[in-house]
Parts: sequence; structure tokens; C-alpha cells
Amino acid sequence: MIVANYIGAILLVAIGFYAMMTNPNIIRIVVGMNIVDYGLNLMIVSVGFNQGGTAPIYTLGELTSGMYFVDPIPQALTLTSIVIGACVTAMSIALCIKMYSEYGTLDARQIRRLHG
Repeated sequence: MIVANYIGAILLVAIGFYAMMTNPNIIRIVVGMNIVDYGLNLMIVSVGFNQGGTAPIYTLGELTSGMYFVDPIPQALTLTSIVIGACVTAMSIALCIKMYSEYGTLDARQIRRLHG
């Protein structure tokens, strides 16, 4: 099960980088960035997963020597990454809107030609 998460994360990152490198449309580049972000979030959560683990919330009476806990740090990092990714996406879309109103196109090749 956990191997499927790693394979899925690697595939998402590869698909996102492919989308960013091959598409001249700036909106599609932003979508590729989001796909890479989702793949990295999946990888971070998968690293913190512990088979048979429980939430690290316990009292001293419940604690035994054979208990396994899921690491909460990757989950907190992923939550922070989701918030930062949403802000980056909003800023990227705002820049795309500004570029379209300024140049009349979202094709990166044509925008480069306009500036030289």
C-alpha cells in the first residue's frame, strides 16, 4: 500500500514537470506547478505514515511498550504546504490575468518575443 503512494507521488511530480516543460500556455504551467505540489504533499504524508500506528494522543495509563504512533510533523508540514500552494496559485493566476490584459495572449513564446 505504501509503495503505491510513493509511485503515485513520483508519477504526479513527473507529470507536473512534463506539463510545465512542454506547454507554452502559462495557465497550463500553473496547473503543472499544482500537480507537482500535490505529488510532493503525497510524498511527505507517505513518509510520515506508520503501518498500524495511532494518533499520538494518549494518557499515561494508555501507553504501552508496543504502541506505534504516526509522526505528526509531516502532517503539519503538508498542511502548511497546502496553504502556501493555494497562495502561490492565487498569485500566479493574478499574474496570468495581468499578462493577458497587457499582452493579449497567454502563450509564453509570444510574450518572450514581445520583450526581445
